[in-house]
Amino acid sequence: FVYHCAPEGMIPWHVVSGMHGTVMVLPREGLKDGDGKPLYYDKIFYIGENDLYVPKDENGKYRTYDSVAESYADTMEVMRKLIPTHVVFEGRAGALTGKNALTAKVGETVMIVHSEANRDTRPHLIGGHGDYVWETGKFSNPPQKDLETWLVRGGSAGAALYTFREPGIYAYVNHNLIEA
Repeated sequence: FVYHCAPEGMIPWHVVSGMHGTVMVLPREGLKDGDGKPLYYDKIFYIGENDLYVPKDENGKYRTYDSVAESYADTMEVMRKLIPTHVVFEGRAGALTGKNALTAKVGETVMIVHSEANRDTRPHLIGGHGDYVWETGKFSNPPQKDLETWLVRGGSAGAALYTFREPGIYAYVNHNLIEA
């Protein structure tokens, strides 16, 4: 489930300001494949994807404000154009790189939970794929298998299991590359 606060007239502004999150409830009896066999994982990575709409001044530079409330009207105007100024993981560019990179060892199985509160997104693990994928986040549905790229609809969360088979650097991206 994707959750967010719901103040009248301000829901879109709150959501694009990063005021949302995800809750996924795992089945009490554990995860199962399409044949009912148990699936296991060693760790979970959460990826919160955000589309941000930052106003610019007449010279094309990003505007600054003394308070968040002062930015409301300008931010709403940028949002109405439906073209984000930034699409990021964890609220900022490069948030999951360098010392903040997510790590796994060869042989480890990782569950990747991915949410986007507004827009559809196409998670893709460069160097891997989703061994088992729940695009809609509903674990009582049988998972899809062996997806290179999967779809997480705006306002929802999905999950994928992947077992790392080789050492190396794996890049996790939104494969809507026109926005890269």
